[in-house]
Parts: sequence; structure tokens; C-alpha cells
Amino acid sequence: MNKKEELALNGGTPIRDSYLPYGKQWIDNEDIKAVTDVLKSDFITTGPAISQFEKEIAEFVGAKYAVAFSSGTAALHAACFAAGIKENDEVITTPMTFAASSNCILYVGGQPVFADIDSKTYNISPESIKSLLTEKTKAIITVDFTGQPAEYDEIISLAKKSGLIIIDDAAHALGATYKDRHIGSIGDMTMFSFHPVKHITTGEGGIITTSNADYYEKLLLFRSHGITRDSLKLKNNQGPWYYEMQELGYNYRMTDIQAALGSSQLKKLNTFLKKRREYAKKYNDAFAEIDALITPYQQHECNSSWHLYIVRLDMEKLNVNRKEIFKALQKENIGVNVHYIPVHLHPFYQKLGYRKGLCPQAEKLYEEIITLPLFPAMSEQDLHDVIAGVKKVISYYSIDQR
Repeated sequence: MNKKEELALNGGTPIRDSYLPYGKQWIDNEDIKAVTDVLKSDFITTGPAISQFEKEIAEFVGAKYAVAFSSGTAALHAACFAAGIKENDEVITTPMTFAASSNCILYVGGQPVFADIDSKTYNISPESIKSLLTEKTKAIITVDFTGQPAEYDEIISLAKKSGLIIIDDAAHALGATYKDRHIGSIGDMTMFSFHPVKHITTGEGGIITTSNADYYEKLLLFRSHGITRDSLKLKNNQGPWYYEMQELGYNYRMTDIQAALGSSQLKKLNTFLKKRREYAKKYNDAFAEIDALITPYQQHECNSSWHLYIVRLDMEKLNVNRKEIFKALQKENIGVNVHYIPVHLHPFYQKLGYRKGLCPQAEKLYEEIITLPLFPAMSEQDLHDVIAGVKKVISYYSIDQR
């Protein structure tokens, strides 16, 4: 791209006439029919569509059980409850994630301990985990950042030596594989999110997959007020109407409306994954020769599900900071974003005593990354526009070319 082409930020013509978001759902007539069929049925809240959806997800990832929830955050809260995390227990997680990954620890009284990230994969560093283990450590919450699986061989080895539970926050990773195993069948419990920008959507919603029967029963109890009607589990069965609240649970149930949409979406998941991977490769190829951009590194024997496509800026080769690059791309109608602000830098966590400098690799990464649009409903023209917009902006601000 000619370096003299004026940026839209400075009054030039934008690459696009309309704004392209970084993520967006794909809803078709089959999805709409699935939802309207439920609306015409006898069940719209808790009914057969939920158990069907749970069965389909469990089968897809290779787990014995799946329990659906009203959101991914609710699902993580439930996983911490099922894991028995309590006051003063320490849970190691990554700061390079959405706040829910560590908030769920606080919900049950535990203490988040932030491990730094691997500078190549941007996932939680096994070496950092190892350095933070104490007698109080109860669990590890991994995050498969952008859709790339964490380094599970090393993490599982650490967990087994210390008797720790692994909860995998795989909100980004439905369809990803680690050494030929689907994410969802590796950790003790795995959470998937069904927010509209994720691989499939139920509007809002989440799910936990597990092959542990005890966790499964606790998850079921937790999502419905801690109440059971199972006659085999009642302490004092007074009759066929009888139910008992046995734990302090929550109303975290998914609806049949959501589950029906999820089942319909799941049928298209492989198509969605194929499109995401194709577009990610085209981004990689297009940006490979741009010195000021670092494209995502992929681990050997892993297959990312590419929820996000993140480029890292080589700030030494640019004459402005990340904020100016971000603003310029937005003005070109390219809906870039930043994922994520490290959790320990949020004001709430600062009030708890966490400080800048705790995770230097994650903090440095945050200053240098931008998320580009990536979703199956993008057209080839959308993809070309993003590539053109990035090249235009980076060329304009590149030290080597100005």
C-alpha cells in the first residue's frame, strides 16, 4: 500500500464504507426454526432441549457428561463449587483473560494467584505455575487463549504431583484439539461459552463438560438453587411432591429456547471452524512480510479453533503507540478490539492488593496487541478490507517507510 495514502483518521477515504465488527453471530433459517419450534412446544424453560444439547456437546468433545448454564461465568462459578474451592484456597490462573476466569474464584471465597504467560503462545506458563505452588493451592484454571490450547502435558503433570484440580476455561476453544484430543476432554472440568461472538451461540449461555460423576452431580445441584428431587438423594422423603435444598445454589439454568438454538448451531460448527482457520491462514500469509507485525505463534500438535486473531505490534518499528494504531484502524471502519486488559490491573483487583509488575510478560503483551475481525459470517471482501486497512495504517506509521 502506498505510504502516502492519507489515513481516514486524518481526513482520507476509509477502506470501508461500513463498520466491520471484530465478531458477530451467524444465524440462519434453521436456527430460527429450531427456536420457534420450542416456542410452540410445551417447554420453553427447562425441558428436553437442554438434555439433548448437553448430550451433543459431551459427545462432540469426548466427555461423559455436560451440564448447561445460563452463562459461561455461571458455569465457571459452578465448576469452582464442584471442585470444593473454599475460603483461603489458592487457585492459579492467568491474567490474560476476561475477568470471569478469576472472579469465579472470588465467588466461592478463594484467592486468585496470577501466573505469567508464555511469551510465544500467550497462554499460562507452566514454569510460572510451578513457581507459585503452595500448600494452599487447590486448583489451576487454564485459559485456552484465542482458541489455542494451553500446554496440558506439563500442566497435568504439575497438577498430579500436587493433587490439584484442573478447570479449563475454554470459552475460546470449542473445536480446538491438543495432541489429537478435543478440548473438553482433558481438564477435570471444561467450560465453553456460547456468547454471540463465540464459535456457536445460545444468545447467552455456557456449559461444563466432565467425565467425573461426582462433579457432574454437584454441577446439576448448583445450577438449580441447590435443590434436588431425586428420591435416591433425599434425606427425608415425605412424598412424591417432596424436594430438598441441600446446598446454597443459584438459579443458573439454561432455557430450552437457548438449548435448541445451541443444538442447531452445533450442526454448523465444523463449517464455522473451517472458515475461521482459512481466514486465519490468509491473515498469516498477508502479514508475514510486515516487519512491524508479529503474527500468532501456534504450538506443535495443537489445532486452534481461532476464536480471536491477535497481531502483536513491534513498537520499535512504529513511530506511534498502540492507541494511535487502534484509533486509525477504527476510522478505516475496521472494528478492532483489545483482548485483554490483564485482570490484576483492573481497579477492583488493585483494591485487593494486586499490583502492576506481577506478570511482566502479560503486561507487556497487553501494551502491544490488537484483535482483528474474525468470524465465519465475514465475506472474502471483508477479509480483504481488513488486510488492506492494516497494511495502510502500519505502512503510514512505520519508521522504515516514512
